[in-house]
Amino acid sequence: MNAAKETAVYTHGHHESVLRSHRWRTAANSAAYLIGELRPGMSVLDVGCGAGTITADLAELVAPGGSVTAVDAAADVVEQARAHAAERGVSGIEFGTADVHALDFPDDSFDVVHAHQVLQHVGDPVQALREMRRVCRPGGIVAARDADYAAMTWYPAEPGLDAWQSLYRRVARANGGEPDAGRRLLAWAHAAGLTDVTSSATAWCYATAEEIAWWSTTWADRTTSSAYADTATAGGHATTAELASIGEAWHTWGAQPDAWFSVLHGEILCRV
Repeated sequence: MNAAKETAVYTHGHHESVLRSHRWRTAANSAAYLIGELRPGMSVLDVGCGAGTITADLAELVAPGGSVTAVDAAADVVEQARAHAAERGVSGIEFGTADVHALDFPDDSFDVVHAHQVLQHVGDPVQALREMRRVCRPGGIVAARDADYAAMTWYPAEPGLDAWQSLYRRVARANGGEPDAGRRLLAWAHAAGLTDVTSSATAWCYATAEEIAWWSTTWADRTTSSAYADTATAGGHATTAELASIGEAWHTWGAQPDAWFSVLHGEILCRV
């Protein structure tokens, strides 16, 4: 097993505004490219499980007879994922902590190894994919999906959101990550030695009044109150006043009746 360890800092942190967004995610809206490959009885490793909403969906999709092992670098978030599964009454999931650069599992352990919004935050995404491949059985699937921040787009124009996009990308890179990961997944897979790779793209789109209110408020709160805000100020990327201005821009934009926002994602399905 490669001894490489995580060197990047998770840019978002685990403030309630972040987890609010994570809990919205489902297999249907965040892993549709993978769903058709899942069968009852499969074993799945969910890397970077976060709040566990996708994890629980995956467990239901491989039932009966299947199993999911869900891991995350943050132990407190793993406990939240465990609680979510218990609340939903979903069984067949084991939880633990792990570093994707050096997974503590034997070779050929799982039928499917999945990571959603993970590779953009790690120090060495190619090594992460090598590890995901290592623990995937021959004939299995390595699957990953990541957003691409430079490709995010919205209407109407709002200078404060332009400032947000530029600032977020600076902070993420200073933390050791790659915010424009979506467009790089195919290249990273090839660099990791994966040869049978299907690449695709899908988007989240927020267009109803309720969706826009939720999205804009979530990002306003992240910008002013989360670990991201702390990192932005501590790293000299923005002042508290500048963050407050960006947060207010999110509210101003979100109040527009025609507001619309789309988040492009890259996806890879790699057959091992």
